[in-house]
Amino acid sequence: MRLTKRSRLREVALCVSRALEAAGIRAVLTGGACANLHAGGRYQSSDLDFIIQTKVSSGELDRAMAGVGFSRKGGHYEHPEAPFFVEFPAGPLAIGRDFRIQPVEFKMHSARVLTLSPTDSCRDRLAGFFHWGDRQSLKVATAIARRCKVDLDIVRTWSAMEGAQPAFEEFLARLKKSRIRRGRSRTNP
Repeated sequence: MRLTKRSRLREVALCVSRALEAAGIRAVLTGGACANLHAGGRYQSSDLDFIIQTKVSSGELDRAMAGVGFSRKGGHYEHPEAPFFVEFPAGPLAIGRDFRIQPVEFKMHSARVLTLSPTDSCRDRLAGFFHWGDRQSLKVATAIARRCKVDLDIVRTWSAMEGAQPAFEEFLARLKKSRIRRGRSRTNP
């Protein structure tokens, strides 16, 4: 797959994922790019964050990324054509204080990208809302929960562990309101 200025985020994710896998590097797409996939493109991100889950040297990572046209620029990788850059934040893979994260395969056509589950991606966005008051993250978490199957019991339990019950209730109210509004738009022309 050749990346261009018109490449979409999901194409870049797939291309990078394939390159990492071919190099024997297990990495999980997280953050805003993962939220973009689960929210059906309703949220835009300018970067892709992958958490590496295997031992890899910086040289091995550089070679894998160079194989698809990316080169290291400071703490991230850039492509001369693709409109997104790639970062590899330090692990471990966690959401708030929860380190028991099980990645899933996000399927795109006949290919796959290892990502957070919709429930975990929702929690990841909610963490930004809970801890930094980021309203955009609340909006994206709502979009994920509206579009995907999200286990709200897991999100509720985790929210309590994070000490964010009032913020979780705000999320639930927003989700309920968005579902009502969505139902009205389908029934009223």
